[in-house]
Amino acid sequence: MRDYFKLLKFVRPYLGLFFLASVCMGFSAVFDGVSLAMMVPLADKVLTNKKIVIPAKLPDFLSNLIDKINSIPAEELLGYMAVVIILLFIIKGLFGFLQSYFMSDIGQRIVRDIKARLYAKFQNLSLDYFTHKRGGEMISRITNDARVVENAVSYGSSDLVYQGLQVIIFFSITLFIYPKFVIFILPPLAILGYTISRVGKKLRKLSRSSQEKAADINSVLHETIIGARIVKAFNMEDYEVKKFNKINNDSYRLSMKSIKRTLLLSPATEILGCLAGITVFYLGGREVIAGKISFGVFGLFIGALLSTIRPFKKLSQVNSLNQQAVAASDRIYEVLEAKPSVEESPSARVLKEFKKGVVFDDVWFSYGENTVLKGIKLDVPFGSMLAIVGPSGTGKTTLLDLIPRFYDPSKGRVLIDGVDIREFTLKSLRSMTGIVSQETILFNDSIRNNIAYGRPNATDEEIEDAARQANAHDFILQLSGGYGTVIGDRGMRISGGERQRIAIARALLKNPPILILDEATSQLDSHSERVVQEALDRLMMGRTVFVIAHRLSTVRNAHLIAVMNKGSISEIGTHQELLARGGMYKNLYHMQEIQK
Repeated sequence: MRDYFKLLKFVRPYLGLFFLASVCMGFSAVFDGVSLAMMVPLADKVLTNKKIVIPAKLPDFLSNLIDKINSIPAEELLGYMAVVIILLFIIKGLFGFLQSYFMSDIGQRIVRDIKARLYAKFQNLSLDYFTHKRGGEMISRITNDARVVENAVSYGSSDLVYQGLQVIIFFSITLFIYPKFVIFILPPLAILGYTISRVGKKLRKLSRSSQEKAADINSVLHETIIGARIVKAFNMEDYEVKKFNKINNDSYRLSMKSIKRTLLLSPATEILGCLAGITVFYLGGREVIAGKISFGVFGLFIGALLSTIRPFKKLSQVNSLNQQAVAASDRIYEVLEAKPSVEESPSARVLKEFKKGVVFDDVWFSYGENTVLKGIKLDVPFGSMLAIVGPSGTGKTTLLDLIPRFYDPSKGRVLIDGVDIREFTLKSLRSMTGIVSQETILFNDSIRNNIAYGRPNATDEEIEDAARQANAHDFILQLSGGYGTVIGDRGMRISGGERQRIAIARALLKNPPILILDEATSQLDSHSERVVQEALDRLMMGRTVFVIAHRLSTVRNAHLIAVMNKGSISEIGTHQELLARGGMYKNLYHMQEIQK
């Protein structure tokens, strides 16, 4: 029950609308009971022209009403009933429409809210969260899980209230007419309630497993669509099809287990209801024969009794739907309640300017038990260029990811102008930093918007100037749409080198005091690389630049070169100093010279 109330937290902003829908459900359920009660005068007075006889003691207003009906001629009563029945169905239809519309509106609002909250949470979580989660799984939380919750609210909560009210109304009718017969109804209801509870617990486990399989399917789709080039290059189409089919079949089997348990409740409800109904029908029939109850009133009793079976069947389906929603809600709250590993201090202040430099003060960093950085000490003065070189997997990118606080050090500090960067707001810190990463990330948007991603209000002149500096302007003009050309998902409609130049233009337009270039020129041809390198050299004036490079020829003019090996700095100095030292840098440099 606690988990279900947690699910209903999504409804809290719309309690007013939910109350209004519940009122409409109440009226609709009452009119269901009134419609059923119309069979009493129809059967007793209109069709058989006998008096209505109710064994129970009635309140005065009901007793007077029945006396009034008994005194009306059958033909006249038939005319009244025709009008009343039409009005009843019109009013019932109106309230039915309103309650369905209001609950559907609530459901759609909740889906909107869940998607918005999940997406906002994803944007606020730290980078390490995304390294441990699959993209398809996170997409599944926003699409599949949110839709399951919406179904539970739109239909599950609606049926829970409406069908629950129907059970109360019809059960009250049977209790009112013949209380002693109700004893035959209670045991089947108790058995059914216990069965629904047990099945519900199993359904929640199955539903969670099923939703996890749906996330697996999304992950495989996401990975193989993005990696379609690699799949085809390695002839792995059959392997991926078999892999997908296995997950798809597992999902099918879990779904069928849930469906089987849900469907079994329906015949179980009918069988139990039938046993209770036949017993009451036999005993009640004897009362009709004895004249202790009129046929119409007995018909109302049987009709009310049988009418409790339908909402009970519906409630068993609602329980299944709600158990699925509770499982989906748990998965949603796993994201909403996740804590970012990089958090902004409540007393954080805005980093307004950068004047002195960046210092890495005995920095250590670990991914779980894997230590990536070991006691890094660096002092990078303002306006200088630090190049970081070394074999792959030595922690070069991780080290520079600490500057914009994508991660925080396990031990030690990163300082800007002598202040621990954890004392600054994340927004102001990252506004000081421009990044061109080894992996070019572009969006399915126009070239203009991709370049202006960091400065959406930039003028066309500023965008074109940045493109010129990145050696991108000429090829952009050759495209059919120019700067308005939409470059497709991940920029796949243009070449790798062109994507890299747009990414460089984006960083240039942001014009930050700190530049991080992670293999920024690796996708350029020799001519473009030379032009962009010249632009970067000009851009260095008054700025601090961090460069990760495998081609050592591109960093010979760096003020300082740090050679990393196994998470530590093994050598540091200028190009000439490191060559003269005869260590790892010299070996790497000569190896590349030979390869030329």
